[in-house]
Amino acid sequence: MFTGIITDLGTISEISPGEAAARFKIITSYPTDTIDMGASIACNGCCLTVTEKGPDWFAVDASQETLDKTTLGAWTAGAKINLERALKFGDELGGHLVSGHVDGVGQITAIREEAGSKRYTVAPPPELMKFIAAKGSVTLDGVSLTVNEVESGTFGVNIIPHTQGVTTFGALAVGSALNVEIDLLARYVARLLPPLK
Repeated sequence: MFTGIITDLGTISEISPGEAAARFKIITSYPTDTIDMGASIACNGCCLTVTEKGPDWFAVDASQETLDKTTLGAWTAGAKINLERALKFGDELGGHLVSGHVDGVGQITAIREEAGSKRYTVAPPPELMKFIAAKGSVTLDGVSLTVNEVESGTFGVNIIPHTQGVTTFGALAVGSALNVEIDLLARYVARLLPPLK
């Protein structure tokens, strides 16, 4: 479980075959002696298991399903990614509860300046739109965000300068793909309600 508060910008240094479809070696500023083998780390919002580590890096394996259903299949060596270590009981819950289970891949359709911040318009997969609510929570590339407005097939989020500087959002552009995780509460409420007509 995570909070969507990014605590490091990692760099993919190597991509190779692993125990699954791909192994990613990630350079990090985390003290790796505090990372257990088998620990969960959210990498651009995708919960992955540490399978190897060194003095300033750790490695994670991704299955073909993960490569197909997230942005991980398009990762390249040298790319920056958002990192968050798993939540511990007693930690501050600064964002919202995030599972690290990506629901789909969205795309940025517009970016505009707005009073020092940037307003990003995002088009998620159409089947996820029913889970997106104005003033609700959404996770994009692992970042906990508040939804500002919802249109027929898009929604908007504001990215303040701090978030632009400490996450990958500062380097994103129109057309960039994003891992989307809907709010956990929305997921379970929808499961309990009859299907929408």
